[in-house]
Amino acid sequence: MRLDTIRLHNVLPQVFCDLEGETRQSESEVWMRDVTFSRGGIYMIEAESGTGKSSLCSYLYGNRSDYRGEISFNGKDIRKFTVREWCDLRCRHIALLPQEMRLFPELTVMENIEIKNRLTGFRSHDSIISMLDRLEIAHKASEPASRLSIGQQQRVAIVRALCQPFDFILLDEPVSHLDARNNTIVAELIAGEAAALGAAVIATSVGYAVNLEVTEKYSL
Repeated sequence: MRLDTIRLHNVLPQVFCDLEGETRQSESEVWMRDVTFSRGGIYMIEAESGTGKSSLCSYLYGNRSDYRGEISFNGKDIRKFTVREWCDLRCRHIALLPQEMRLFPELTVMENIEIKNRLTGFRSHDSIISMLDRLEIAHKASEPASRLSIGQQQRVAIVRALCQPFDFILLDEPVSHLDARNNTIVAELIAGEAAALGAAVIATSVGYAVNLEVTEKYSL
């Protein structure tokens, strides 16, 4: 199976499901719309804080289902997926970079990455080191994550997210802690990996857009 399309049909977070909330979301280009993301595209979702960008990523990754409407993968309502199907999707078809990064502070950079890579077996050790080197943090590979700056932690989380095959990668504010130079380096890495797999990128942003050549842009 390959994941080719993600479709949102009249989706709205439950927290917005009242008259005031629906009125507030009426100008959204995502909520309460019919939106399709296709494999191979690069999509940017610009949002203000509190408009549901992290919620959207959680819905697409299957972590939450507190929404109205329908989300479908290849035409199948994701509410109907079994645990086994979600496990396969998360290992082989959908990668996620969460906003909060979720690194284990007591583990080293490499240990944090290897937790993911052992599940997927996707990357060689040398490939991981190469990505860390490209993001200029290879010298931190043996350092506990807690000793890294927030920007360095964000780059570690990006490498970890890339340690799997994927048809779609979800990036929740991927460069919020990076300067312009590192933003460009990260964008080139992500774009290159997605292109090699023929995959799509769905990125959210609150004023810190990743420097990708965007196929379509939406306002949340």
